[in-house]
Amino acid sequence: MADGKSLSLFKDKPIKVLLAKPGIDGHDRGMFVLAKAFRDAGMDVLYAGLLPTPEEVIDTAVNEDVDVIALSLLNGAHLTVFKKVSDLLKARKIDDIAVVGGGTIPDGDKIKLEKMGISGNYGPGTPLATIIAHVTQRAADARRKKLADR
Repeated sequence: MADGKSLSLFKDKPIKVLLAKPGIDGHDRGMFVLAKAFRDAGMDVLYAGLLPTPEEVIDTAVNEDVDVIALSLLNGAHLTVFKKVSDLLKARKIDDIAVVGGGTIPDGDKIKLEKMGISGNYGPGTPLATIIAHVTQRAADARRKKLADR
């Protein structure tokens, strides 16, 4: 679980996470499970709906001032679509929104996604507590970056 210093960053404002399934993937049951788990953990949760473009994901994340973008794909396009989200953040010079991933992602691809700055990359069956702890830590990192940029 996150350390006390990390949790203190959320004293006045809960973690805000955007769930998104960019690309062609209509399997969203897992997103609803995550949304409920994040909400139950005290997070503010937004869902981008099915099939948002990477541009729409970034626009929503910026407009809603989220701490974390949580991406999920089950169709094998994660290297292409997640990379596009990461590239758009870099192009807009946004480095204070964390990006985590999940879905059916082979181990070798997880390493590639990590190099892009997309962490977690959990698959089906991962304990929700593991995902919540990871998102909490990444949100704390994002908040520290926001504070440092002020």
